[in-house]
Amino acid sequence: MSKKLVTKNARRARRQNRVRAVVIGTKDKPRLNVFRSLKHIFAQVIDDSAGVTLASVHSNNLVDKKGDVGDLKGKVAVAYLVGLEIAEKAKAKGITTVVFDRAGYRYHGRVASLAEGARKGGLIF
Repeated sequence: MSKKLVTKNARRARRQNRVRAVVIGTKDKPRLNVFRSLKHIFAQVIDDSAGVTLASVHSNNLVDKKGDVGDLKGKVAVAYLVGLEIAEKAKAKGITTVVFDRAGYRYHGRVASLAEGARKGGLIF
């Protein structure tokens, strides 16, 4: 009997669809979406009812930016800075509360660090 080959990305896509069925961003409470690649991390604040991205941050834009990250190092520290930056951009647009969408990733490491940075920046979720 042959076993069906299911890739890691396919499993993540299934988890993402399962979570996305429940987590919906509205105008009052948009969705904070996270995408994690091998090198970078992305964050977007999305209004699903209008289908519009309200704010976005990419870790590549923060290469020269330094901040107080405590004892965090490497990509986890960069994710924390992305969280701070997305919170700053969202607050500039008048957004204070969001729904966190981890996009099928475990709430661990860079994803948790981004969420922690966003909370420290003033977002409530």
